[in-house]
Amino acid sequence: MGLGEIKEKGSLLLENIGKVIVGKEDTVKLLLTALLADGHVLLEDVPGTGKTKLAKALSKSIDASFSRIQFTPDLLPGDITGMNIYNRKTEDFELKKGPVFTNVLLADEINRATPRTQSGLLECMEERQVTIDGESYPLTDFFFVIATQNPIETAGTFPLPEAQLDRFMMKLSMGQPTLAEETQVLKRFGQEDPLHTLQAVISKEELLSMKEEINRVFVHESVLEYIAGITAATRKKENIIAGAGTRGALALLKSAKAYAALDGREYVIPDDVKKLAVSVLAHRLVISYGYQKGKEAESLIAEILDSIPVPTEEFRW
Repeated sequence: MGLGEIKEKGSLLLENIGKVIVGKEDTVKLLLTALLADGHVLLEDVPGTGKTKLAKALSKSIDASFSRIQFTPDLLPGDITGMNIYNRKTEDFELKKGPVFTNVLLADEINRATPRTQSGLLECMEERQVTIDGESYPLTDFFFVIATQNPIETAGTFPLPEAQLDRFMMKLSMGQPTLAEETQVLKRFGQEDPLHTLQAVISKEELLSMKEEINRVFVHESVLEYIAGITAATRKKENIIAGAGTRGALALLKSAKAYAALDGREYVIPDDVKKLAVSVLAHRLVISYGYQKGKEAESLIAEILDSIPVPTEEFRW
């Protein structure tokens, strides 16, 4: 598969998901960007905005396996990763694989589980493997986590620690629909849920090929310096206790290459970086006047983008 086909396949996915999700094209495109960049996504928004519906629509648009975990305070790490269970007939232990052994994993309301359980996803998301009773088991070649959380019901929840947040390539929000979009939702879902009849438009093999092609997208050294400058500025900005690390810079680079490919380009431009910076970096900041203040962190990233010189055409490719 060439880079030119990525835009075509991406458009197919956008159109297919659009049969279920009304509007929100930017959010869906960013979700696909993280998917192709081999990252994971945290969806944070109030109930009823379509977070779970979006995750299911994506999974059904790809001919791949899907699992969902409803996070609750009594959930244990073994419920996620799996465990060895004794079989009385064979008089031996057998591995019962958990829901992480899938292609698309929906971690619904992830902040309702205890930190011990949340940590069960750390190895899965970063190293794409699971260690059970001292033995490691690889996950599938295509493993994508979509986690959701509700920002307004914080009683009885456990905020994700910095290490867990850093595993997510992007933090996205669905946002409330416009009047026209909500009217269209009522028309579309008034009789039947279109998710039930949604069909896959690409195969898992095609998606893996797309992900490999992303590596061929060209990034000029001046753009690399631009990415590094933005990331470094988050560590020097006033009111930021802890800025984005090198993992954040790499996430911004990978997502910029995927975003460019979805636009049909074989090279990254500064506008790709600016478009993605807030979604990729804001959730990685710890600011002095409160842990993970979402809107404040986004504003700080916007200020940094305004202060960093943008590479121009005088840089010759």
